[in-house]
Amino acid sequence: EIAMLKMVYDTPSAAQAKLMADHGHTSFDVSKYMSMYKERMRATVEKAMKAGVHYGNIVTVPAYCVGDVAHHIAQSMFNMAKDDVTMAIMEATTGVMESTLKRGLEKGYKNAYEVLSVATGSTAASVAYILEKDGFTVPMVVDLLTKRYTNYVQQYPGRGAAAELHNCDFMDMIHRGAKIINIAALGGGGKVRGVEVDLSPVDNNEVLANPQRYTYPACAITVRFSSLMRLADFPCLLTSEPVTATLMTNVIALQPDSPGAPARVCKDCAICLFVKRHDKCEWEKAI
Repeated sequence: EIAMLKMVYDTPSAAQAKLMADHGHTSFDVSKYMSMYKERMRATVEKAMKAGVHYGNIVTVPAYCVGDVAHHIAQSMFNMAKDDVTMAIMEATTGVMESTLKRGLEKGYKNAYEVLSVATGSTAASVAYILEKDGFTVPMVVDLLTKRYTNYVQQYPGRGAAAELHNCDFMDMIHRGAKIINIAALGGGGKVRGVEVDLSPVDNNEVLANPQRYTYPACAITVRFSSLMRLADFPCLLTSEPVTATLMTNVIALQPDSPGAPARVCKDCAICLFVKRHDKCEWEKAI
């Protein structure tokens, strides 16, 4: 694991090629593709450097682009979305975001960061809301996935470098969402940046409203949760990464000399619900 992390920093292209090869990727020459991409980007990168764009942003924006095109518009995404309930969760959550963003337009946004916050906060609230429909709470899921992680790394010590990556994203998302939909005395009172999250696309989704159609009807109490666990491995259209990438690119364009990533703020990691280690984090020492 340590050797792989060193490789990521020392020879990132080789590390990516190894990661994909280890998982059986064969459809194209990964190393050749990355080499071509690097050369085609070279002139743009050099212009950005001369223009004073922060190096962190020069790395971040292309990563967003490659990640979105190669990661989300993928055969694996299509295969996962064949399931009615899984697709319905993504559709309903996207509907929540769209409706809530439009509500924000009526209220007015102070800056680009507020748009980003409302977009990602609304989807987080949506997923937490769907989770609670099946009687699950965020601490239950965080406890489950954290215990599984401890067992998983012992069972598969040679696991891929990205194995638990999306589980972490998923947990952080639902943790944030649960805080948003909690009552105002303890949480956000259903609002993000003063904008009320519209959860009606979830309630009005015919598939999500009728889980009994997808299992033994009298026992349909885990249908939505089971699809959420599928999405825990691939939550990118829930968080939503394409929207984050687009909005962050605009934020960076407005402030090119200020690094947009990594975020220099405590994100209240979900795992800290149980293991209080906020004081060990060094987020303030990021770029």
